[in-house]
Amino acid sequence: MQTIEAHSGWVLSVSFSPNGKSLASGGEDSTVKLWNLETTEAQILNGHLDIVISVSFSPDGKILASASNDRTVKLWKVADGTLLQTLEGHSGWVNSISFSPDGKTLASASEDNTLKLWNLDLDLDDLIRLGCDWLTNYLATHPEEEEIRKICQHG
Repeated sequence: MQTIEAHSGWVLSVSFSPNGKSLASGGEDSTVKLWNLETTEAQILNGHLDIVISVSFSPDGKILASASNDRTVKLWKVADGTLLQTLEGHSGWVNSISFSPDGKTLASASEDNTLKLWNLDLDLDDLIRLGCDWLTNYLATHPEEEEIRKICQHG
C-alpha cells in the first residue's frame, strides 16, 4: 500500500487515467492535482475558486475534467496541464461529471437540480437540461448504449 499526502484539506475525488499511469485528485484546497504514479510527483492545476468535488478523465486520457463548488467545470489538457475551457451555466455547485464512452459528451450534475450534457465535439454548447426533485452527486455511463443517465433520489 502506498500513501500520498495529496491536498491541504480533504481529498474529495480521485480518478485513474485510462492507461493507469496517472491519477487525478480534487480537493478542499480548490486545486486539481495530476499525479505520476511512478514518481508520485504532482502537477498542480489551479483555476477553481472553490472546492473541487469531482474529476474525470476522457476515454482517450487526453482531457481531464474537474467540477467545483464555484459552479464551473474546467477542461484541462493532460499532457501539459493547460486549461482548455471553462464550462459555465450551472447556478449551483457542480457535484459530479462523467464523459460518454466516445468522449464527445460530458455530463455534469449540480445542486441546482439540473444535469447538463456538453457537446465537446462541436462548440461546448449546453445541449440538454434535465432536473429532478433531488439530484444525487452520482452519474453513470451505460457502456452498451452510450447513454448518460441521471440518477435521482426522491425522499
